[in-house]
Amino acid sequence: MIQDLHSKSKSLCVVGLGYVGLPIALEFAKNFRVVGFDINQERVDLMRKGIDPSKELDATAFENCDITFTLDESELKDVGFYVVAVPTPINNMNLPDLTPVLSASRTVGRNLKKGDYVVYESTVYPGCTEDDCVPILEELSGLKFGVDFKVGYSPERINPGDKHNTLRTIMKVVSGCDEESLSIISQVYETVVDAGVYKASSIKVAEACKIIENTQRDVNIALVNELSLIFNRMGINTFDVLQAAGTKWNFLKFTPGLVGGHCIGVDPYYLVYKAKKVGYFSKVISSARYVNDSMGFYVGKQTVKKILEQGKNALEAKVLVLGATFKENVSDIRNSKVVDIIRELESFSVHVDVMDPHADAQELNHEYGFNLVEKPKSGAYDAIILAVAHTNFIGLDETYFQDLLTNGEGLFMDLKGLYSNKFSKIKYWSL
Repeated sequence: MIQDLHSKSKSLCVVGLGYVGLPIALEFAKNFRVVGFDINQERVDLMRKGIDPSKELDATAFENCDITFTLDESELKDVGFYVVAVPTPINNMNLPDLTPVLSASRTVGRNLKKGDYVVYESTVYPGCTEDDCVPILEELSGLKFGVDFKVGYSPERINPGDKHNTLRTIMKVVSGCDEESLSIISQVYETVVDAGVYKASSIKVAEACKIIENTQRDVNIALVNELSLIFNRMGINTFDVLQAAGTKWNFLKFTPGLVGGHCIGVDPYYLVYKAKKVGYFSKVISSARYVNDSMGFYVGKQTVKKILEQGKNALEAKVLVLGATFKENVSDIRNSKVVDIIRELESFSVHVDVMDPHADAQELNHEYGFNLVEKPKSGAYDAIILAVAHTNFIGLDETYFQDLLTNGEGLFMDLKGLYSNKFSKIKYWSL
């Protein structure tokens, strides 16, 4: 397999070209002949022009790459090694939605041949690859797993917006269904990961390691979010407390905030689901999810409460929300918890303007039903909520925000603690 890939007598195919799949497809394409497969025609058209639809990579990333972008399965006839990197979301009941990964498995299964390899990168619960995906591969190919084709799992570790920790610089966990497949899969990934690979003892171990990475962060953030709820009732600034506690060498530095996106806000639900399947009802993980999922509504209520405390009518109030994406300096709006703040404010009939230099206005309107303002209105707002720490919102002085507030007075709700102890005239609140 390694020789065939290097000689380009066989192709490597990446199925799913989102923020995970496209970077790895382009890196592989510097060494192998690659087929980039995606079911979205618009995205495929952009990538053919050297444009990353996720806005994470610039045009230089496409240079010197032997890659074909397609949504035509006939292009998969020479593929010998598949990498599946499709999303694994949750539904409105917070249950795993395996539709994309099972659909991708059907695509691969229809084209699978003897001797082929399939590696999954999509974040799933332990056992999903072998119990849910492999049967589809066997059924549609008519081949026998472990005999006619091999399967592995290598969890993605892409961090959107991070230009320092990249695919090449982060150690890659790999696994295979047997020793031979583990060796081959390791060698394939070593061609694109400078930091090296870690060989997990089994596919289930590799699946579990990924899902607990994000679950661990979720639980720790939930703790500081709950501390923030407590300290708010005591009139104590949480960021001041964390700064003081952080002087101890072994204090874990987590900060309160919104937990959205398609990783930390989603993956723990996969583990909770699988735990129930094996007869264990998660307490800590489920509680953490409840706390973090409620933070947007909490911020919305606190804003309305403080507007009322100023003697203003909430029905006539206007609030400016800075940031709509799920994290700073990215364009991704999936599972953005800023939406919860906006929904809560609107439930009190508060008028909301949203400004975000990274988000796509049309995409936001389609997904959530609200628009962006290009420029905030001078003297128009009773409160400003700094929801996302985009670089554009950092380092501004107090007079900038005063100019946006009615008569230079109002509230500044700082969810990131960026302006803690920096204002003397504006009423300041932070998580």
